Amino acid sequence: MAALALVGCSSPSSAPSPSPSTAPSTTAPTPSPAPSPTPSPTPSPTPDPVQSLTLEQRVGQLFVVGSSASSADAVTLDAVSRLAVGGVFLHGRSSAGVDATSAVVTTLTSASTSPVPVLVATDQEGGQVQVLSGPGFSTMPSALQQGQLATSDLESSAATWGGELHAAGVTLNLAPVLDVPASAEAAAGNAPIGAFDREFGYDAQAVATAGRAFADGMATASVGTVFKHFPGLGLVTQNTDTTANVTDTQTTASSPSVQAFATVIGQGAPWVMVSSAIYTQLDPADPALFSSSIVTDLLRGTLGFTGAVMTDDVSAAEAVAAWSPGDRAVNAIAAGCDVILVSADPTVAAEMVAAVLAKAQSDATFAARVDEAAAHVLAAKS
Repeated sequence: MAALALVGCSSPSSAPSPSPSTAPSTTAPTPSPAPSPTPSPTPSPTPDPVQSLTLEQRVGQLFVVGSSASSADAVTLDAVSRLAVGGVFLHGRSSAGVDATSAVVTTLTSASTSPVPVLVATDQEGGQVQVLSGPGFSTMPSALQQGQLATSDLESSAATWGGELHAAGVTLNLAPVLDVPASAEAAAGNAPIGAFDREFGYDAQAVATAGRAFADGMATASVGTVFKHFPGLGLVTQNTDTTANVTDTQTTASSPSVQAFATVIGQGAPWVMVSSAIYTQLDPADPALFSSSIVTDLLRGTLGFTGAVMTDDVSAAEAVAAWSPGDRAVNAIAAGCDVILVSADPTVAAEMVAAVLAKAQSDATFAARVDEAAAHVLAAKS
């Protein structure tokens, strides 16, 4: 319409004269500038999960506290809710079966105030050490019997047993045992292990192979495992649960039990448990779980372990009764342990947590060790 308007308003006398045609220009067109490369975006740093936790929550991650496998203990519920402990341990014996155990687990874990899921552990080695039984749980053979199975059969059986634990809500099995008694004849005098047929055998490589098969089977069912009891309880004659100053005068860094641990660590192991015995050839002064020579230098340094280190029970074991509950926890963490197992007597958990928190608040070096331990725990849980 605008074009029509212009034509209608113009008179013939005012029309412009036609312009002569011109030759096409031979000037080269100006090239367009090359586009500048778009810089790659700088990746955002991966958030540190430890830094997202308060100090109290970090300290809480370093504790696994016991409860009856048959019902949720009130003191353990308090530890989970008020102290934000990172895990619970089902102890004792329960023949109630998978469904009843799952209900106990739900009661315990639903009390948590931590942003990190609660680890649920138990002792399901087999034979005389099987906390959970009843409907839905297999009757497991002893480790000594398991060690006689073909590797593939043991792994398959462990996958079945792990599936039962998973159905009950258990996420971590404090097994397998890598302790190596000197011989079948000597095993009867080996109070904590051989006397209960808890050993896979008497050869380091065979023990490591069976332990790995057990762990791999459990992993198939999404249940973690803890290789125990570093550097080995196969040569002692007394039980650390009931006797003070249990001493091993023979074990060295090249002993069969240490070599069994070295083998599985080389293949990948997220968890190792350290014993409360004294090993005079490695550290004549302190129980293993209080010894930086054993936990930090040997286990982490020489063997290259990068996972989470758990103590054997320090709540009621006679081996550590000479130390106050608070000192037990602080000493173990300072030595390089990451998780304090408070399985038999949960009533001491609050004192232990308070001691670790107070030490971290007053000692920057120890606070850094707490952060490191929490990082190991979070990685092992992931």
